[in-house]
Amino acid sequence: MCGIIGYVGNNNCVPYIIDGLKKLEYRGYDSAGLAVLQNGNLVTVRAVGKVAELEKATLIANPKGTTGIGHTRWATHGKPSEENSHPHTDCTGDIVVVHNGIIENYLTLRAKLEARGHRFKSETDTEVIAHLIEENLLHVRASHDQDRLLKAVQKTNKEISGAYAYGVMWARTPGLLIGVKKQSPMVVGVGKDENFLASDVPAFLKHTNKVLFLEEGDVAVLHVDGVTVLDKDGKEKKVKPVKISWDQKTAEKGGYAHFMLKEIYDQPQAIEDTLRTARTDFGKILGLDTDGLRQLRNIHIIACGTAYHAGLVGKYYIEQLAGIPVSVDLASEYKYRTVPQLPNTLAIAISQSGETADTIGAVKKAKELGFRTLAICNVLGSSLTRTCDSTFFTHCGPEISVASTKAFTSQITSMYALAAFLGQANGNLSQTAFEKLYKELLALSKDMGEAVKLEYEVRHLTRKIYKADRFIFLGRNVNFPIALEGALKLKEVSYRSAEGFAAGEIKHGPISIIDKGTPVIVLMPHDALFEKMLSACQECRARGAFVVAVTTKAGAKMAADVADQVFIVPQTNELLQPVLDVVPLQFLAYWIAKRLGCDIDQPRNLAKSVTVE
Repeated sequence: MCGIIGYVGNNNCVPYIIDGLKKLEYRGYDSAGLAVLQNGNLVTVRAVGKVAELEKATLIANPKGTTGIGHTRWATHGKPSEENSHPHTDCTGDIVVVHNGIIENYLTLRAKLEARGHRFKSETDTEVIAHLIEENLLHVRASHDQDRLLKAVQKTNKEISGAYAYGVMWARTPGLLIGVKKQSPMVVGVGKDENFLASDVPAFLKHTNKVLFLEEGDVAVLHVDGVTVLDKDGKEKKVKPVKISWDQKTAEKGGYAHFMLKEIYDQPQAIEDTLRTARTDFGKILGLDTDGLRQLRNIHIIACGTAYHAGLVGKYYIEQLAGIPVSVDLASEYKYRTVPQLPNTLAIAISQSGETADTIGAVKKAKELGFRTLAICNVLGSSLTRTCDSTFFTHCGPEISVASTKAFTSQITSMYALAAFLGQANGNLSQTAFEKLYKELLALSKDMGEAVKLEYEVRHLTRKIYKADRFIFLGRNVNFPIALEGALKLKEVSYRSAEGFAAGEIKHGPISIIDKGTPVIVLMPHDALFEKMLSACQECRARGAFVVAVTTKAGAKMAADVADQVFIVPQTNELLQPVLDVVPLQFLAYWIAKRLGCDIDQPRNLAKSVTVE
């Protein structure tokens, strides 16, 4: 969740660090800080709250230097405070460390270090790293200080356990920055006479689009004129820079009030870009020939949050189009439940960031059980993509808002393409049926372009309902997961109570919480279950609910007879309809949150990438 940005170059590093931290604000944080090597001394500035507070404090302190590191902290050990903010130092104040993740054995290490005379100034697990490096510098030998620091870091890595990424500076090694990665995101930006260390690409994308993706256990040594990468055994390795196609504008708001709104409007292009790579042989992606695909007998989908809802939609797709049984698990549950070790099983992990700790842990369990693994992910070089056997990339560009929108619809699109290709390969779909389905899929981007035109109507409606305390979302069949997603989106950004239900279940309990004025949003495209959804609307309206129907043109007239408001989305086939139906729900969440004055892009208590369990 935390953010790291480090700079080594010929310019004053402070503007680079402040700007990089602002680009990482989407990750969620409660404090921020930076350290700069100035005239042989480390100058540290920290502040509780937003990066803007750190920026003010930095203007007062006015540190200047060509090597520095910054951090945004999400509290895991110790309350949000200036003392617990990063960077953290050793006893001498000559070593500074910033860190993402959790050091699981920090209490044991802290006790040992305190017994040796080390004095801690914070409640964090991170400070242990700084003191360990200080201690290890006393026991390693090297011909010069830069190599000595590297050896101390490598020794420290063998003593700490957990999932972490950290950066370190030493006052005695100007022009040197060291980064370490283990199960937490860390990348290196390669520039001209300057290099960057960061937890995510947007932190330095303004300055370079050449990125080194670090592997598990890698140590990166950054100088002005180059970067050396060592593997977990200390051996130098060649890492080829990856050129990121995103430009800086893609990672900015583009004139919209919030990233969330921009990313809702990004969806037609995101789907089109994702489909460019979907026009391929999924057998090659999975590393399976036609016989291998035909032998698949079980599919496990594992994900968290919004990605989990995409997985639920994918279950409908795969079972109908490919005829393969599918189970969908929350990754945090899959890791700890008993999973039968059935042969010919494919585990599909869905994640926007590819850094979600629970999802990565669940994939590792699936691999231990002998299952083939596939990632559906948006981030090239992420931990999940390197853990799985193969990857299908959703090409959404950076998704900055914590509340996922374009990644969600691209994930659903990917699941549909996968299901269709599996069905074609195993004979569940004829070639004619496959071509028809795929033709409809290729038209989806155009339909999404029409769906986003609903913003004005949704915005107008929210004036009537935004003050409600409770919201209900109803759907059936493939739209049931969309009801869950609509409720989650509203909870995330507006902090209002919202629940999603299968419409057929409301008589089994949920109808008791519907009373006069309760907004009930009903997903009811004109399909085989349309008449049953009409009945659900009538039941809710009879109890005083304010019913909002999301339907297609063919169902609009009948829906208007049982609803207070009707939104008409474009019509596509029944399976693809949820991709369009979710759009008014995204706008609904956005505009209710905006009218309530909420922090839309960075909701309280939430972070974009949950990189700790």
